Amino acid sequence: MSAAPTRVLFVCLGNICRSPAAEGVFLQQLALAGLEESFVVDSAGTGSWHVGQAADPRMRAAAERRGVCLPSQARQLSVADLQTFDHILTMDAENLAAVQALSRRSRPRATITPLLQFCRRFPHEEVPDPYYGGEAGFDHVLDLLEDACEGLLAALQAERHQPDGADPGAAS
Repeated sequence: MSAAPTRVLFVCLGNICRSPAAEGVFLQQLALAGLEESFVVDSAGTGSWHVGQAADPRMRAAAERRGVCLPSQARQLSVADLQTFDHILTMDAENLAAVQALSRRSRPRATITPLLQFCRRFPHEEVPDPYYGGEAGFDHVLDLLEDACEGLLAALQAERHQPDGADPGAAS
């Protein structure tokens, strides 16, 4: 009998740049590793400004240049997400604080972790919001996300192979 899929949610502010890009990058890495069936992946924003919209066209273009598809439509994070997902990965300190504040309303099942904790090559602590910047900002975000998602996938694969399902090193 196979284990239930690990449920992963990426969170940023508006869910049109960073978190849909993280979702797309992670989905690409899962496909390359043949692990699509082992994970459920989604993204959300802490705000509601862009609900129902596709990812920002500039982020979609930058991702497409790397062969990454961004299929999601923006949605707002809900209290239910804290029960539905195993891992919620945030892009910056503001997102982390918002998710932690929402988690005080319930007993979250999800582990809430800054995504860049899983970076191996970049020393950054936050994924910068490229929304008000130029094209280079979107490429930089994708560089960070590719690095962090590689580390995240390695950590989650290790977690899936631990008999007790312990979470290796993630902070809540």
